[in-house]
Amino acid sequence: MASPPLPKVELRELGNTGLKLSCVGFGASPLGNVFGPVSDDEAIGSVREAFRRGINFFDTSPYYGGTLSEKVLGKSLKALGVPRSEYIVATKCGRYADGFDFSADRVTKSIDESLERLQLDYVDILQCHDIEFGSLDQIVNETIPALKTLKEAGKIRFIGITGLPLGIFTYVLDRIPAGTVDVVLSYCHFGINDSTLEDLLPYLKSKGVGIISASPLAMGLLTESGPPEWHPASAELKAACRAAAVYCKERGKNISKLALQYSLSNKDISSVLVGMNSVIQVEENVAAAVELVTIGKDEKTLAEVEAILKPVKNQTWPSGIQQS
Repeated sequence: MASPPLPKVELRELGNTGLKLSCVGFGASPLGNVFGPVSDDEAIGSVREAFRRGINFFDTSPYYGGTLSEKVLGKSLKALGVPRSEYIVATKCGRYADGFDFSADRVTKSIDESLERLQLDYVDILQCHDIEFGSLDQIVNETIPALKTLKEAGKIRFIGITGLPLGIFTYVLDRIPAGTVDVVLSYCHFGINDSTLEDLLPYLKSKGVGIISASPLAMGLLTESGPPEWHPASAELKAACRAAAVYCKERGKNISKLALQYSLSNKDISSVLVGMNSVIQVEENVAAAVELVTIGKDEKTLAEVEAILKPVKNQTWPSGIQQS
């Protein structure tokens, strides 16, 4: 008897692009050894398992691991041995190990470098990376027009912008023709501790922009092990998240699973990006997504965690020392 097919994550449409992204996206920054060493075997194994379980969206950047993430992701995708049309790749431009450069010249060179590292002829989405660190007027008047040229040349299919402060998205989108930017990637603003992206969703949808949300675990705040030392959150926010994680653990619950399911619950967000570097992490994330659809999330525990986090709800931090 054949074994039953493995449950796969659901697909969601991305704005007006025609792309259908897996609701859980594979964040490839860990493949750049950002959070510790990852062997080629582990990387290839985790990408293969992700693809097998329906994850078709892979996001990277030349900044992650000083270009290593792109190289390892490229090798891992090639090892799948499937047609290029079966997976969606996003990378970024403008942020590099040696700093920021959103000039037309640099981003034009950047995509050629990225394609070589990824071993691809094109990427599906090229995103300007953490644009709050550049001049937003340069992004509008120079960077995005350069990306439009790359789109016409067939090196990229769609254009995106990323960053932490939500105001950067409205600033740019209000100053360019509709349909110029296809995608926004926001991070740390749609999770249990901070859901401010929700207020912006109607505006983004009115602009026809697809929405990707990253860091559902708030860069480690919503984990049992806690955030890395460099995390820029306030001591008050860190303490509240730690208390919430302990509360869950004492009751046999996992705060990370709860946090991911919370982020996945809003269907207006096409994909929730989660950093992964092992088969076990892939399995846990897929299981959380499948359980959300088949059983639903643990509303009782979620309400209790939200109550613990209420005093610090929507407290953010200035851009600066984040890994994104």
